[in-house]
Amino acid sequence: MTQTTDAAAVEQPPKPRRRRRVHRAWFVAAVTFVTIIGAAAFRSVPGLLIDPLHDEFDWSRGTIGAAVSVNLALYGLTAPFAAALMDRFGIRRVVAVALTVIALGSLLTVWMTAAWQLILCWGLLVGLGSGSMALAFAATVTNRWFTERRGLVSGILTAASASGQLIFLPLLSWIIDRYEWRLAAVTVALAALAVVPFVWLLLHDHPADVGQTPYGAAEFVPKPAPVPGAARRALKVLFSAARTGPFWLLAGTFAICGASTNGLIQTHFIPAAHDHHMPVTAAASLLAVIGVFDVVGTIASGWFTDRFEPRRLLAVYYALRGVSLMFLPILLAPSVHPPMIFFIVFYGLDWVATVPPTLALCREQYGEDSAIVFGWVLASHQVGAALVAFLGGVARDVFGSYDVVWYASGALCAAAALMALVIRRRTGSVAAAV
Repeated sequence: MTQTTDAAAVEQPPKPRRRRRVHRAWFVAAVTFVTIIGAAAFRSVPGLLIDPLHDEFDWSRGTIGAAVSVNLALYGLTAPFAAALMDRFGIRRVVAVALTVIALGSLLTVWMTAAWQLILCWGLLVGLGSGSMALAFAATVTNRWFTERRGLVSGILTAASASGQLIFLPLLSWIIDRYEWRLAAVTVALAALAVVPFVWLLLHDHPADVGQTPYGAAEFVPKPAPVPGAARRALKVLFSAARTGPFWLLAGTFAICGASTNGLIQTHFIPAAHDHHMPVTAAASLLAVIGVFDVVGTIASGWFTDRFEPRRLLAVYYALRGVSLMFLPILLAPSVHPPMIFFIVFYGLDWVATVPPTLALCREQYGEDSAIVFGWVLASHQVGAALVAFLGGVARDVFGSYDVVWYASGALCAAAALMALVIRRRTGSVAAAV
């Protein structure tokens, strides 16, 4: 009897292995990535519009830069309130409304005839909408859906904006060169609207909504109750963080980051290259190549952030960026040559590589409030970008070139590298919780 039982046990076929399913968090990250790419069209336009608007309406570059600066400032100042609104109403609703506002603002510019209308449509409406689609969106998704691989995910989502730039910059520059800038504005509006269905149908607010744990979490995390008073909470978090030294260092370094990227290169590189008789399409293609290497650099930065000290990473990134900007004035020429390509690759790798370590430091210092704190840090990023977008245009009007702006930005990056090194390490309970 025993032998028969043993034989049956031996002959029993092995149980089929259970296939490991891909965690839902990665699908949410993928939808977020596509959403940011689709919304990136509006990030590609300002530098392309300066010369066409100057030629058609005879507006000074300082005036056009003022509209861009309003857009950049609101992009940053809206972010912390958007993060709080996502806690109150959910990610899906806030992002869908933001994309609709972007489409409306971009479409209305087609009928503008005065500079104040540019400030209203592109500065105010697109600025408010884009602020709700800022990096605080990526931070909120990362914090809710991941407890592991946060640095990598934040790097991938940050790179989405550069991927969108890679897609839209050559397309929009070709449209403006072949037709006119109004068709480019319509393209931006349609791109924003096309993403809305994906957000509404596929972007879940929290892992608990689909009965899952965050990626890497050992236990189920219940969905927190909606937090009322979004504006009050955003301001409360600001006042609390503003009493700490690391906040001002993070805000200061990120302001310089914005000044040396969105405010400087994204806004003024194309008209500066055009000043040296480089074709607009060639200059736009170089910015798109920056987007290619930005994807690589930002994802790599996320991987590094999971493994190395983020303060030192920030110091290295800012120092290298400052050195590259110091060389740019002697590299601009009528045609694209190897040293310029080297600059584009080098600068592209460092474009927003600062985001993953800055996010990591916000999480380390401020725990559950880190997404809102990062929103305020991002606000400083955009204030810095707004100042340089405006002052860069004024400098071009006054001095006839952008050289002084390149050198000043390089010096600011050196200061940012020193500031990053003196951010103190948090060793208390918040750091342990993170």
